[in-house]
Amino acid sequence: MKQSATYSLRPNPDVAMPETAMVMAAGLGKRMRPLTVTRPKPLVEVAGKPLLDHTMDHLRDAGIQRAVVNVHYLADQVEAHLKARAGDIDVVISDERARLMETGGGIVQARELLGDKPFFTVNSDTLWVDGPIGSLNALAAAWNDEKMDALLLLVPLARAFSHSGHGDFRLDPLGRITERRKPGRLAPFVYAGAQIIHPRVIRDWPEGPFSTNLFWTRAMEQGRLWGTVHQGLWFDVGTPGAVKEAEDVLATV
Repeated sequence: MKQSATYSLRPNPDVAMPETAMVMAAGLGKRMRPLTVTRPKPLVEVAGKPLLDHTMDHLRDAGIQRAVVNVHYLADQVEAHLKARAGDIDVVISDERARLMETGGGIVQARELLGDKPFFTVNSDTLWVDGPIGSLNALAAAWNDEKMDALLLLVPLARAFSHSGHGDFRLDPLGRITERRKPGRLAPFVYAGAQIIHPRVIRDWPEGPFSTNLFWTRAMEQGRLWGTVHQGLWFDVGTPGAVKEAEDVLATV
């Protein structure tokens, strides 16, 4: 199926920028060892700045006013860093010290903090450089509340620096996500670690930790899972080697 037409969704000028973002910062960072033996992965530095600060800068550039940040591993370090560096963003902590809830469980645990309007979720272990328009702004511009329950930022597998996977999704020519990658096959697009999701899809969840895949599958089955393609650089910063690759590339930009 032709994929090139998915590089732009028709923006909806009537949709405002979501005011709240959930920052996923609770992971153990096992693949990043030894860098994460004494510090959490969100505080690993890339190009002289912690990954978490890169994420918060994107929120700030997009005008996000409020960030709900989940914490688990070495949570005190993350909280102290945010207290010192959050600046004009109102930070609220979703505490997962007692139990790591994974991405879907983390959203459920924080649901009362996130409100009843569409919100961003942003991973703190991916790094990107925006293209002609900020990627969070592009997500907000492409959001259509009538058609979508979730809108994912995607990057072509061929442009996913340091990504060791085989892709995540296929899109139709309009930008609707139609299929997850099947075993033994490649998929042309990788989830880039940022999305807008509507609270209405957060329902009927299982007890304990689980992945956001549950909500995505539900939305996809109803034709309400969409994607828009990142136009700049994107790095999967999951290992010490990936940190070096990202810094080498960024040094040339």
